[in-house]
Amino acid sequence: MAEAEAGAAAGAGVEAVPARARARDGERDAAAGGAPRRGPVLEGLRGYRLIVGMWIRSTMTYRMSFVLTTVGQAAITLLDFVAIAVMFSHVDALGGFTLPEIALLYGSCSASLGLADLLLGNTDRIGARIRDGSLDTMLVRPVPVLAQVAADRFALRRLGRIAQGVGVMGWAVCTLDVDWTAGKVLLVPVMVLAGAAIFAAVMVTGAAFQFVTGDAAEVQNSFTYGGCTMLQYPPTVFAKDLLRGVTFIVPLAFVNWLPALHVLGRPDPLGLPGWVAYLSPLVAFVVFLPASLAWRAGVRSYRSTGS
Repeated sequence: MAEAEAGAAAGAGVEAVPARARARDGERDAAAGGAPRRGPVLEGLRGYRLIVGMWIRSTMTYRMSFVLTTVGQAAITLLDFVAIAVMFSHVDALGGFTLPEIALLYGSCSASLGLADLLLGNTDRIGARIRDGSLDTMLVRPVPVLAQVAADRFALRRLGRIAQGVGVMGWAVCTLDVDWTAGKVLLVPVMVLAGAAIFAAVMVTGAAFQFVTGDAAEVQNSFTYGGCTMLQYPPTVFAKDLLRGVTFIVPLAFVNWLPALHVLGRPDPLGLPGWVAYLSPLVAFVVFLPASLAWRAGVRSYRSTGS
């Protein structure tokens, strides 16, 4: 019996050694890249973070240049609001809106577009990559193409646009005589973030469209930069058909018009209920679904240039 138990113990020890060895081998394989594969979303976020970090380190090599370009961009974009302010030196209201009320529209829209432009602004260069064949190199890398396109040449100087938009919006919030509630206070930052998500979805959709046209950057910019210019002015100065189009077809009205009207206590020109103002995050999520599907379809339809 003792011999049997000793033999069993020896056999268990023989089996335990290979098990420990296999465990060590598994740890070495994981360290060497044999870890379980992440999902596409996590892979995309990790690749985006690494590429963005590389470009930020490159930008910070010349810090004075970064400061000057950031301040310069903020000053240039601020000229749009200066033009509006000069116009109000001759009129008291525009479409029934005062200067601080339009400043709220201007600042929120500018901050939203600036944030979307910072994170995904380079997607409008997809047409150039398709033409020169540089998109082929992205397809063979172990990182989602959208993450590479969005993070490539990440321009930290675009913080200037965000800063001036937040500054104008902050001045408007401090100047306006609004009956602030908890919902309205929360709606202001949500309006900026949801607006950025809506602009980002439009950018992705425009980039996907370029797989078909080859180059449609200006069409994409007409909905983003052109849409932001429109949203800087009150909806009361536009025709009802245009308002319906930017509410129910391309929902740019959810970027700032509908939330800002609720904050200001003004009725919607289309007669929509007040709770619609809180739907901006949901609208952003809904818009991103067809945008992501369009991007996937565009990438799958891509044919190499052969260069």
